[in-house]
Amino acid sequence: MTPLRQRMIEDMKVRNLAATTIDSYVREVAAFARYFKRSPEQLGPEEVREYQVHLVNERKFSWGGFNKAVCALRFLYRNTLDTDWSVERIPYAKRPKKLPLVLSQDEVRAVLEAIEDPQNRVIAMTLYGAGLRIGEAVHLRVADVDSKRMMIHVVEGKGRKDRLVMLSQVLLTHLRRHHRRHRLRRWLFPSPQRLNTHVSKHHVSAAIAAARHVVDDKPVTSHTFRHCFATHLLEAGTDLRTVQALLGHSSITTTAIYMHVTRKHITGVESPLEALRNLS
Repeated sequence: MTPLRQRMIEDMKVRNLAATTIDSYVREVAAFARYFKRSPEQLGPEEVREYQVHLVNERKFSWGGFNKAVCALRFLYRNTLDTDWSVERIPYAKRPKKLPLVLSQDEVRAVLEAIEDPQNRVIAMTLYGAGLRIGEAVHLRVADVDSKRMMIHVVEGKGRKDRLVMLSQVLLTHLRRHHRRHRLRRWLFPSPQRLNTHVSKHHVSAAIAAARHVVDDKPVTSHTFRHCFATHLLEAGTDLRTVQALLGHSSITTTAIYMHVTRKHITGVESPLEALRNLS
């Protein structure tokens, strides 16, 4: 490990950044250095600009991936290298505001039933039944499931925030069956390949992607279940603040996106064309 990488990791740790964020930032800076075959200490704003053009034109990065690279480079040059040029010269990209994909409950059922591996199916049920992110689900421990209070304790979710979510009776039944099958100790969803660790996000995501043929190959991902959880709750009459708390959103504006995809807010309003019924 180079001294620069070690120092950057230390800088992130003293700021209590999440382990996943640290790993991500290190990978992004390493990719930047490999592109120029030089240490970032020897590079400046012109090289950063060239690299950003490379990410857009040649690597075809998503805007989310592009902005993740920007975050990593801004941290490096602002905090670790304390550069004398303004890191504000490293621009973020404006992300397009796309509505999330939401399945009907029948489609959710079809995808769940099409997931062949029993553990992956229970994980997908947990994503939909509790509105969890995939990283939060695979990190669940047996002790995080409180069957007496019918709650799941999410420990250090996004932003290192803890939260409590509901535990569905249906989900509890499947979790108990899963527990008996695997004789669980620490991890609720253990890795099938490695001992003493949890299943990987990639393993679960691949299983979900393999099941989307049952819904006409709609781009279903692990996060789709979280979108469905929020939208279906709002359609059932749950208030927006409660959904915000369950999802762990810092801003209610983030949660409000689901108001744009709820059926009752779209089909519950009559089109003005209905007034022209006798139109020839």
